[in-house]
Amino acid sequence: MVRKTKRMIIIGSGVLLIYLGYIGVSLMFLPSVEGLKNRRMSMKIQVRDWQGKYHPLLVGPRNPYWTPAGEIPAEMKWAVILAEDSNFYRHEGIDVKAIKNAIKYDLEKKRFARGASTITQQLARNLYLTREKTVTRKIKEMILAGRIEQELTKGRIIELYLNVVELGPMVHGIGHGAQYYFGKPASALTPRECAFLAAMLPGPRLAYNPYKKIERVLRRSEMILGLMQNNGVLSAEEYQRAMAEVPNVLRLQSKVDESIRKEEAFVNLSGATIPATDEEKEQSGEENRAVEPPPAPVEPGNATVPAEGAGGK
Repeated sequence: MVRKTKRMIIIGSGVLLIYLGYIGVSLMFLPSVEGLKNRRMSMKIQVRDWQGKYHPLLVGPRNPYWTPAGEIPAEMKWAVILAEDSNFYRHEGIDVKAIKNAIKYDLEKKRFARGASTITQQLARNLYLTREKTVTRKIKEMILAGRIEQELTKGRIIELYLNVVELGPMVHGIGHGAQYYFGKPASALTPRECAFLAAMLPGPRLAYNPYKKIERVLRRSEMILGLMQNNGVLSAEEYQRAMAEVPNVLRLQSKVDESIRKEEAFVNLSGATIPATDEEKEQSGEENRAVEPPPAPVEPGNATVPAEGAGGK
């Protein structure tokens, strides 16, 4: 029995050393993030469509939908920050408190259910990594996030993030999302429309898919508007006006009908479907995400996103 135990310990130690060696080698080949500082830079990344195929996506000013930071409404930035990463201006790429809560939650669920990724981590994943839920990918994601925070300002990080996020079937970035859903440039988005786009971010393919769950997206957008008022991004009057506004979903409805027809044709031809990821399954049960207020209160109606250099390294 003692020999068997020792043998198991030796084997386990060997496997652990091999795994640590693999991680070490993997980290050596992580890409440099220094080029992201260049605002004239354009790079190609691979994104997956809703049928599982990969396509190149141009990230940078050569993309016709690219929206520079100065043309992104402050309400759009705050809607995403408050809903996705309320500590964005306080952390340096990793939110330790959120990670602790996620680990506790994952242990309760006995699986990787909650990622606790910051906006910077999500950017690192979108630009350089896959969405697979593994410890190795998570380590790479955190290291890249730390490097991004060292090289870029918070303003540049949120600009890149909002230009690559998925908002629909092969719809990436708020510039494309604004045209796709509302037929206007991102700079012309209303607070209600900003909240609508931000509401989709946790799971545009499943949990917050506006094609099939428009009511859920609208409810979450109202929750985000409430956060924006509570944190001084919107005045009481602006909040009431936004809540009274009905997003023009006529354009969306035509796309819903078109999408359903294409989806039915695809299923009839292949009979194949893409299984939902654990992340999407988990998101389908999360209506509201607990968030904390931004680092400093602001006067209602006068909220602005901190200057470009704020939080930069």
